[in-house]
Amino acid sequence: MTRVVSVFLPNWSIDRFRRMAGDAAPQPEIPLVLIVRDGNRRLVQAANAAALAAGLRVGMPATKAQALLPGLLVEEADLALDGRELERLAIWLHQRVAPIVAPDPPDGIVIDTTGADHLHGGEADMLEAIVGRLAMSGVEARAAIADSWGAAHALARYLSRSTVVTAVGHEADPLLPLPLECLRLPGKISADLRVLGFETAGDIIAQPRSPLTLRFGPEIARRLAQALGEISEPIIAIRPPDLIEVRRAFAEPIGAPETIARYIGKLVAQLCDRLEARGLGARRLDLVCHRVDRGLQTVRVGLARPVCETRRLTRLLCEKIEAIEPGFGIEIMTLAATLAEPLERKQAATSLVEETSADVSGLVDILANRVGERAVYRMAPVASDVPERSVRRVAALTEETGAIWPGHWPRPARLLPRPEPVETMALLPDHPPAWFNWRGVRRRVRRADGPERVFGEWWKREAEMAAVRDYFRVEDDAGERYWLYRAGDGEDVATGSHRWFLHGVFG
Repeated sequence: MTRVVSVFLPNWSIDRFRRMAGDAAPQPEIPLVLIVRDGNRRLVQAANAAALAAGLRVGMPATKAQALLPGLLVEEADLALDGRELERLAIWLHQRVAPIVAPDPPDGIVIDTTGADHLHGGEADMLEAIVGRLAMSGVEARAAIADSWGAAHALARYLSRSTVVTAVGHEADPLLPLPLECLRLPGKISADLRVLGFETAGDIIAQPRSPLTLRFGPEIARRLAQALGEISEPIIAIRPPDLIEVRRAFAEPIGAPETIARYIGKLVAQLCDRLEARGLGARRLDLVCHRVDRGLQTVRVGLARPVCETRRLTRLLCEKIEAIEPGFGIEIMTLAATLAEPLERKQAATSLVEETSADVSGLVDILANRVGERAVYRMAPVASDVPERSVRRVAALTEETGAIWPGHWPRPARLLPRPEPVETMALLPDHPPAWFNWRGVRRRVRRADGPERVFGEWWKREAEMAAVRDYFRVEDDAGERYWLYRAGDGEDVATGSHRWFLHGVFG
């Protein structure tokens, strides 16, 4: 099932203007409009939130806007530059999200993410990552994923949520309550339909299409069929100018997995020759299969380090063959190194003069392409006394920094994501608990060691100025060991609530 993401950029012109202005950009609270010329008229093309809150609107004459708001900042809009920057943003998403990405002017981007969402931890995480990265770059965005371009386009623009994930095979249900403008109809047709009493997309979907076609032409039926996924809507993918790509066309369509695997090997060999000539290694590969019915099947694999090895890349791609649906046959296959980086050459180690180290990058690549890049990681130390702040996730092959955890007090092998409150009985101020009740099971403490006092990081949070935790290692009757702490020093309530929590499990 095809899955399409539509990214809506509601303030693209304003965001683009502010990004390019850099430090010279006006403060967000200053009303700002961008204007365009329509003959002798100067019209507002875009307005920031402060200008909209003051009562201005897009499309009004610039002179009227200046009369209503004397302190209004007016700048010339550059629609051509907006379009070029939108293409640059599409290429940026193409390198990071999926093989098929295209601008959806004037204020959006469309992405075919079929078969690529697993690399980002699932569809919901993928949308959150896209919206979050754009927000960090100063671009407001909303994103929706659906079975068709038309449905995703409508949901991204006419629902107020930042991300929308529809179920696979959702049919028309998500579109029914949306206004009929969500169907991307020309303005005159939408206005005429509203005169006839149609208000929502559901009103149009429920009608027979023949009378609508006779009266308004084929546009309504075409847009309805595209939104409902009844006909395909090809996405013309944007291609970076320096993309390293190889292509193979077949006289007869192919469909057998063995045949597909054989030609993947040939394409990988050609691609590696080109990469090697430039001294590059692939970090991300996109295989696109063009079917005879004009459908596209895509496979994306990522690598932790630049790689230019035919056998290794072929293996990663061939593991994804089961995700390719050849249909009536594949007539063209293209393979591109969407992300390539300089290849680091290393001299082979010899056991006579140095010790060889195991290369686990191949294993990391296999696991990451099966379960997603975010699911393969390791923990690294952070300089903090507070246990839950002393670790962070890093990529599996991140270079070692030499930082280590302090070893004067042992730490549990399993640290809970959040300390869990427990019922217990203990003498104050510094005795370990006699027993504790965790997750419905009462455990009697046989041995204990502590306390280890941990102070709050007052230089980070003012609320932790006097905060204290007293940690104890305890062992129950079954020999299981736990890491408990009491919030507070046991005497002064200003140091904590004196409640007990379980924070980790040893062994």
